[in-house]
Order: sequence, then C-alpha cells, then structure tokens
Amino acid sequence: MKGRILNILRAENGIVSGEAISSVLGISRVSIWKHIHKLSESGYDIRSTPTGYQLTGSPDALFPWEFPGKEEKIRYYHEVSSTMDIARELARKGSPHLTVVIAGSQTKGRGRLKRVWLSDKGGIFFTIILRLQIPVVLSSRANFMASVVLVKTLREMFGIEAMVKWPNDILVYGRKVSGMLSEMEAEADMVSFVNIGIGLNANNDPSDREPAATSLKQILKRDVSRKEILTKYLDALERRIDAGDYDSVISEWKNYTCTLNREVKIVTTNGIFSGLATDVDENGSLILKQDNGAMKSVSFGDCFHS
Repeated sequence: MKGRILNILRAENGIVSGEAISSVLGISRVSIWKHIHKLSESGYDIRSTPTGYQLTGSPDALFPWEFPGKEEKIRYYHEVSSTMDIARELARKGSPHLTVVIAGSQTKGRGRLKRVWLSDKGGIFFTIILRLQIPVVLSSRANFMASVVLVKTLREMFGIEAMVKWPNDILVYGRKVSGMLSEMEAEADMVSFVNIGIGLNANNDPSDREPAATSLKQILKRDVSRKEILTKYLDALERRIDAGDYDSVISEWKNYTCTLNREVKIVTTNGIFSGLATDVDENGSLILKQDNGAMKSVSFGDCFHS
C-alpha cells in the first residue's frame, strides 16, 4: 500500500487530496494518514497541507515497495548481523526462487574464509535465494553467472571498466568494489538452493579501513542510486537465469577477468598456493602453473594478485 500511495504522489507535481487517494485505493483517509506517517518516518519528504499531501523528496531507499513487481519477494531490514544468515533460514523454510534479503547495514558482514566485510550505511548488501533446477556439479556456475551479470551491469550503467578477480570479486581500476559469498544445499544430486550474498560499495567509503577497496561514489565523484543499481541487477540476473545456458558461463566470465595470465597467491583453509594463473576449468577451479612446473587446481580460496 505504501508503494501505491507513493506512485500516486509521484505522478503529480502538486498536492493530492486524501479523498482522491482514498478513492483510488479504496481505503479510509485515516489509513492513508497512517501510511503517510510511516513513510515520513522512513525518510520520505511528504508535505501535509489542509488540502492534501505532496511528495517533495525521496530517500535512496531499498524498501520492498520501491521495487514494483518484486515486493512480495523482498525482505528489508534496517540492520542485521548478516543477510546470509537470514536467507539461509528463509530458504530452509521454503522461501521462493528470487527471494532477496536486503540490509541497510550489517554488524557481522563476512567474506570468504570468515573475513570481515565492512557494511557501512550507503552500501548495497543483500542475499538472493536461487532455486535452480541443476545438478550439484553445476552449482559453482551460478556464482560465476552472478558475477558476470554484476560486471556487465556496472559497465553498462556507469561506463567503468569493472573486472572480475577470481573467484568473484569485482575490481575497478585494481581496487575492490564488490564481493560475493555463496552457500548451497542439495537433495540427492540436485541443488535445493544456492544463496548468493553480495556486498557492493555504492555511496559508502571503506577505503580508510580497507586501502585496497573503493566505492562507486569515490570512482564517479558523485552519489549513485542504489535502487536503480539493484533494480537493474536483479532484472538482468533473472533474465540470465531464465535463459539458462550454464555451459557458456565460464567462457563468458573469462572475457571480464583480470586474474588470468598473471602471478597470484591463493589462500585456502588447506594452505597457500602461488603460481601463474593459466586458466579456469569448467567447474570454476583456477589452474595454477607453479614455480616447479607442476599444475595445481584450486577450487576455493582468497586470491591475491602479485
């Protein structure tokens, strides 16, 4: 209902009477006033006058009603420990495909190998639940698909040379602007769900604590619309998933990577491996040529470019 009220107010440049809104929506003027009050508390500038209401400003908000057609699948939280934790519970309870858990900020955002992900206000922090009809052996390709779609979205929206660092960090001019984390559960040999958590530095500034990180605001020297970014990304990811074609994902990913053909160090729970990154195989593992000439396949880890 809040979204419908906003749509009415946004369609008018001037004041809209409570009676007119009531007539369109079929609810009482008291109910309208309550929704208007809640919207004002959420950061919307709505001027109340004796003759009605006028929307004079909107926050860069990621509330469900800001995503028409997706409202029922979006769960927004002002602050959480981690969107991954909430999405895991929702997925296990049967939440549908393309459910999105969004947080204004996270107190315990995390990356690979339990690293801390700074989640200050102004960033975009969300986890999307994917219910894919694919065998477990193909599950890693969902992560590569998600990172390819994000790189292409950023390039198309902002004209920046976003690149993927294996396995799925997004770099711009060599500095990290986004990271991804995924969890998968299966039944027999088929995927039950894949949850992909994404942190994108939009209007926040992580560089004072993470010198290797940056944000879209720092790169572009202006604020960006988080709602527009997330809308375009979710739409593009849904189209890509609907199209399927998991066989082409890895080759497409290679077109946007900055990891291949360079010396790297991979930190894993089983040790540290160094060498020349020569390829990524069909399952997403990085192929290293080590100093002794031996080839090493690494399926998971934190990658550092030399």
